[in-house]
Amino acid sequence: MSVFSDSIFLANGTFLALLGAAIAVLLAGTGSAKGVGIVGEAAGGLVTEDPNKFGQCLLLQALPGTQGIYGLLTAFVIMTQVGVLGGSAPTLIQGFCYLAGSLPIAFVGLFSGVSQGKAAATGIGIIAKRPEELSKAIVFAAMVETYAVLALLASILIILNVPNITG
Repeated sequence: MSVFSDSIFLANGTFLALLGAAIAVLLAGTGSAKGVGIVGEAAGGLVTEDPNKFGQCLLLQALPGTQGIYGLLTAFVIMTQVGVLGGSAPTLIQGFCYLAGSLPIAFVGLFSGVSQGKAAATGIGIIAKRPEELSKAIVFAAMVETYAVLALLASILIILNVPNITG
């Protein structure tokens, strides 16, 4: 009998919890991919003109990639809680709670990854004219990161407290 054809799989909340894990990875990863791409487009033009600025561009391009990492971390925490990588199978209510816990990093990761990419792309313009101002460009992009970190914290706190919430 397949796990997916077993009605216990759906009734115990595992499906919902894994759906939450997948959503966290997909949306936060999409935000990171878009953000990194935005910076890459801007950096490509600058590096064509001045190849010596590659390192500074690469640093700025890496910044929006963190949201995808946060989504992946959230998925790992969910999987350890629900019996995929340890833990025990969740009830249906716990499955809904795990799904809900994945949403902060999923959606904030999606939007902040793109926004951070735009801020970092603007930083490419800063270093094009004033390379000594790289730290300011990093700070502008890192400010967006604050909200992704807060969303990650919210997701992890919700997920780790699901057993306490549902008794």
